[in-house]
Formats: sequence, structure tokens, C-alpha cells
Amino acid sequence: MKASVKFCGAAGTVTGSCYWIRHNGLNILIDCGMFQGSKTLKALNYGAFPFDPAEIDYVLLTHAHIDHSGLIPKLIKQGFQGRIYATEGTRDLLSFMLPDSGYIQETEVRVLNRRNEQRGKPTVTPIYTQSDGEKAIGRFEVVDYEYWRSFGSGVRARFWNAGHILGAASIELELASAEQSNDPIRLLFSGDIGPDYKLFHPDPAGPNSLDYVFCEATYGDRLREEFTPAQRRQLLASAVNKALARQNGVLVIPAFSVERTQELLVDLSILMQRRSIDESLVFLDSPMAIRATRTFAQHAGDLEDVDANGEYFENENFVFTKSVEESKKINQYESGAIIIAASGMCEAGRIRHHLKRRLWDPAATVLIIGFQAPGTLGSLLLDGKKAVRIQGEDVKVRAKIEKLDVYSGHADAAGLAEWVLERMPVRRGIFLTHGDESALIGFRDRLRSAGVADDRIIIPRLDEEFELGAGALQPGRSDEKPRLDPLSVARLDWHNDLAQLMLDIRDELDEAADEKSRQRVIRRLRRALEE
Repeated sequence: MKASVKFCGAAGTVTGSCYWIRHNGLNILIDCGMFQGSKTLKALNYGAFPFDPAEIDYVLLTHAHIDHSGLIPKLIKQGFQGRIYATEGTRDLLSFMLPDSGYIQETEVRVLNRRNEQRGKPTVTPIYTQSDGEKAIGRFEVVDYEYWRSFGSGVRARFWNAGHILGAASIELELASAEQSNDPIRLLFSGDIGPDYKLFHPDPAGPNSLDYVFCEATYGDRLREEFTPAQRRQLLASAVNKALARQNGVLVIPAFSVERTQELLVDLSILMQRRSIDESLVFLDSPMAIRATRTFAQHAGDLEDVDANGEYFENENFVFTKSVEESKKINQYESGAIIIAASGMCEAGRIRHHLKRRLWDPAATVLIIGFQAPGTLGSLLLDGKKAVRIQGEDVKVRAKIEKLDVYSGHADAAGLAEWVLERMPVRRGIFLTHGDESALIGFRDRLRSAGVADDRIIIPRLDEEFELGAGALQPGRSDEKPRLDPLSVARLDWHNDLAQLMLDIRDELDEAADEKSRQRVIRRLRRALEE
């Protein structure tokens, strides 16, 4: 029996989750996610897959986040003919998330092509369109938690609650030999593991006594203080009151459309009911987040800590802005407003327009409440950059940048280690993925300290492949050149360096005493280029 796994994404980086499993002539993908972060990393979304999409038989999805699902329409466009298996919650969310992803790509490419034409550069086409995203939903089949589903040739799978977002799952895969003479190989793919006591969802679950575990390490090197729902709401109330108490204060919150936005709405609604914060207008400026909120309301009976009728999502102070015209009108509010918009990492969508409008304003506050991948605009703001580039323009950062790390959908290092240890014994290998270098190494060291043998812990590289079988785990191999150098996977790239250089040059020129001083700066730059 020959079985193998190839790490086609989320290896050495947080995004692009995609595992390619080959067994008994079957080709299965666990996730097919989009890369996010630096331009170098995102360029992988436009390149060829490291497999032939037409040869993939099935796709099994852990959850709806775009870094786990976002390349499915591209997979179908390039020849995939099979079915996609996911929970009902995941299917319902992706029914609008994938079309929205296509729409965003069409919009961004349209803007980029105008710029390229002006500069004499060739135009580009979107990875896929809104229509492609809509067509992909017809390929989905819904699976229930904790029920086996057979896929032929000795393969079956079972989905377990991951406690991350609506519909999120860890996926157990069982690979049996054709002759049934050997015990099957048992694999478990964590997906993204939620923390204990998370709003809406029960604690993560899963089987034990496995051969291989593939575990995310997003927060593998970080510990977070645990907060009760009441404590979390108290911290949010403090942040809101502080921001809106400033003269002409406006609060801007970049938030992931799915789960994070709905958690915020519930908490804001409760805080208003209890008079912990003033009844300020809350603009939800994201068509996708609006649809996600309605989906959550429809699933209210399946959610913990929420009334079955979803009443917390209905608040007379909530203003859901769908159209571009409605979104633009938010600019008229000079004070006393809370603006929630996607994307959570500030990489796309309407949040970039609001940041462009508000970042230069000292009266504004930007509250970061989610994970920020290296190289994203959100991470640059948290790093304290004094200026950033948005839609090709330099924007000074004078707004107050705050962080509130109490809404994470990911378990911290201790929670991840607890989840892994509950899966023991793991007989052959624990692969650590979905994390940057420091998170992966920190999580590896934590597992070592917990007694996991060093030779059982593997940190794979992008496009590295491993055979899964009896005996000791063999070193990984890359039969073809990896699509990206391992050193470039998770770090800021030259695009980030160039953007910072342009901002530094502008600052140097602005601070020069007079025209003569500016000319000296320009001459020095020219000499440097000539060298």
C-alpha cells in the first residue's frame, strides 16, 4: 500500500492550506486555499497548481475561510470534475463567500489594469470571477459531524467539530490497503482549532490513537490570557468608550466577515442593552459580512450563547450598508460612529477605503482584533508604521492604532498542545503547518517539552512530499523545484521594502529645510542608482 501527502500550501506560512493525498490511485485534496500576505506569496494564486486539477477525485474542506477554500473555483476552471465535501455551515457560508471573492478579484484587477495601461504594462486577468464562484457551489455535498463517509478504494473520512467558525471541522482520514491485510493508516487534519469557551461553538473534539496528525500552529509561540465572555465585553466596552470619547472620535474595526464580525455584533448589542456603551451607530460595511450575519441568524439554533431567534443580530443601531453609495455616505460621519468592515487583515474590500479616509485623522481609532499575516496592511499598522501605501497612494498614520486580542478564533500555544496531546498516541508523525517560522518552532519546542519525541515532529516545506506507510517516517522530498524559496515564504518581500523606501524618501524630502536641501537628497539618490 502506497500513500503520500504533499504540502501544497500553509507550509512555512499561515495561508494557502492545501494537502494533496495520494492512495490506491485516488487523489484527494484536504482544503484548497488562497495565499495571503506579501505580493510574492499572493503571486502563487496566479500560478499553476503543483498537481493536475483534472486528476483530483475529491476535495474535503475543513472550513470556509478563504485561505482554506479560496482557490476552489480556480481548481474547477482548470479541470477538476469531482465533488467537494463540507459541513452544512461551511457550504452555506461559501455560497456567498466564493462569489464575493471572485467579485473582489474582478474589482481589484480592473483597477490594476487601468494602472498597468497607463504605465504601458500588460493587463492581467482575475484568478476567477464572481460567476465562477457561484458555479462552484453546485459541486458541494454536505456531510454531518462524526459520521463516516466512504470514497472508494479503501478511503473513508469523518468530520469533527473544530470549534473555530460556523461549520469548521477537523478531518479524519482512513486509508486502507486494497487487500485489507494491514491495519489502515489513520490521519487527522486539524483545520483551524478554536480556543476553549469560544462564543457560538463547543470546545474542539477529535479522535485519538492515530498514525499522523497535521496540526495548525498559527499561535504556536504565543500564550493568551483567558477571558470570560463578561471580561471580553468589558474590554471591548473600554476600547469603544475610549475611542468615541475623543473629540470627533470615530472607531474603525477591520474584521473578518465570518465569525469575528458576528461576535462583535453580539457583544456590541449586549453592551448597548446594558448601557455599558452609548447607543452609537454601528455601520457594518461589508456585503459579505451582512450575508454571513444572516446565515448565522439562520443557524442560531445551532450556536451556543445566542438566543435561538438570533435577536442579538437585530439592533436598531446597526446599519447594514450594501451598496457602494451607502458605503460612501459613511464618510460624512465626523464623530460618534463605529465602522466595521472587511477584510480583517486590511488587504482588500471596503476597509481599505475607510482606512484611506481615516488613518490620517488624529481623532480616529483603528482597533485591530484579529491575526495579521506578515506583510499585510494590518500587520504594518500594528508594527507602528508612520505611513502606508493604500491603492497606490501614501497615507500618513496619525490615527491611534489599538489592539484587542480577545476575539481570536485560534487556540493559543497551550490550547494547541492540549489538543495534540488529547490525540495521543500518535504513532508515526506530527506535521506542524499553518504558521510562520517563529510559531512553528515555538510549537515544536512546546511539544518536545510535553514529552513528544523529537523525531515524531516535522515542519514541512512548501511542496515537500512524504510517504505515509509502515515503519519510520522517511524524510520528505521535492521532485520538482518548489514554487517559492523557503526563505521567501513567510517574510516581507521586495514590494514591502520598496513601499517603505518610497515612504522614507517622501519623509526625507518633506523634512528638508529648503529646495536646495531637497535637491541634495535627490542627487544622492541618483548617485546610488548609478552605482
